[in-house]
Amino acid sequence: MGAYEALFLEQGATFKRLAERFASDPSALPSDFIEPQIADAAATKVIKKLFTSGIRQFGVRINKAGDYPKKLRDAKHPVELLYYQGTWELSEMRGLAVVGSRKPSEDGKKRAARLSRELVERGFAVVSGLASGIDATAHRAALEAKGRTIAVIGTPIGECYPKENRTLQEHIASDHLLISQVPVLRYEVQPFQYKRHYFPERNATMSALTEGTIIVEAGETSGTLTQARAALYQGRKLFILDSCFQNPNITWPARFEREGAIRVKTSNDIWKALNIE
Repeated sequence: MGAYEALFLEQGATFKRLAERFASDPSALPSDFIEPQIADAAATKVIKKLFTSGIRQFGVRINKAGDYPKKLRDAKHPVELLYYQGTWELSEMRGLAVVGSRKPSEDGKKRAARLSRELVERGFAVVSGLASGIDATAHRAALEAKGRTIAVIGTPIGECYPKENRTLQEHIASDHLLISQVPVLRYEVQPFQYKRHYFPERNATMSALTEGTIIVEAGETSGTLTQARAALYQGRKLFILDSCFQNPNITWPARFEREGAIRVKTSNDIWKALNIE
């Protein structure tokens, strides 16, 4: 953990550059690149920072060690370490991501909630990013249906964005599964404008963690489209609700359909694509 954090404090470190570094040496661990005393000092700072943020219990998953999910290696720039809170075994469930706009229509929120309830009924974990709008709606609907939900966030586990989702985040961290790839120490010292870049990075990880992504509603420049591209790259299913195709203000649904996305007119289109009766 400390070595991972120290790597991200190096000049010019990014998920892409670190992924390329580890790809060049497939047997390497973060600790192979950092002196032990530097790694230990970083780990101490992380624990202190998280403790100050109210985090008393958390875990990590490191590539090539422990229960790191092999499916995450399908990402274009796979991460070497994940922080988590909650029940890690939920990551082994069948799961679908339900994602979309931060400012959805009322119909969009109803569709997200309905889909989440059906996923729960089918025994799937509802995976999303804890953002405002579709994400939060999907998580809450899964909880109300007594299902399981996984949040893959774009901040360290000791931070909450947006602030109004703090109670929801704490509930998921306590009783379900909260995952973050964001380095704690790097995040702390970065200017605010650079922190937004962690959100598209987490979208790629969220996609890799699941069997597919369902886009409920999204604008032409939505960050959700980052996850759409990641899903297709990773060989995951990409589902786009028919209502998106009916929106004359956007062109991305047709583009992704040509690239292999599945148009969802009824939920049966999802189950058929997943070979579920």
